[in-house]
Amino acid sequence: MAFDILPELAITLLQLVVGLVFSMGAIYIALRTFDMFTKNIDEWKEMKKGNTAVGILLGGIILSISLVIERGVSMLTAPIRAGMNVDTIVIALVMGLVNLIVSLLAAVVSIYVAIKVLDIITTDVDEMAELKKGNIAVAIMMVAVLISVSFVVRGAVDGIATLLSSAELLKMITG
Repeated sequence: MAFDILPELAITLLQLVVGLVFSMGAIYIALRTFDMFTKNIDEWKEMKKGNTAVGILLGGIILSISLVIERGVSMLTAPIRAGMNVDTIVIALVMGLVNLIVSLLAAVVSIYVAIKVLDIITTDVDEMAELKKGNIAVAIMMVAVLISVSFVVRGAVDGIATLLSSAELLKMITG
């Protein structure tokens, strides 16, 4: 009787490992993409110098990305159950991966758009120059905007995630 839970435990451990790998990979990709968007500042050089404002912003970006992709990561392996055949597991993983990619794209695009709109709204403040100077107030304000936008975008991504990971869709694909 106790051995009946072993397949479910194995699936749960698989979900944990796959989720961790893909979430860290998604955050890495998003940070590198953000680094390409910001030509005026070398975030990693500033971090090495101990620039707290840049550290706050990067932390906010990680939190914002995590808020948006959380559902995509959790849905990556959620449809997988003990007793499924290999083909169904592969299809479920592919659906989950598509879900994660959609989540990651939504996170990166929303952060990029939020920063660009903020730059347009605050015409008298050059946020990147202020961050280079270590202006913590600007970093906190930018992080607040990013987190706020992430909560809104998360709602849309959750709807997409639910659609892409539904049991009905998996049944239609697998027959």
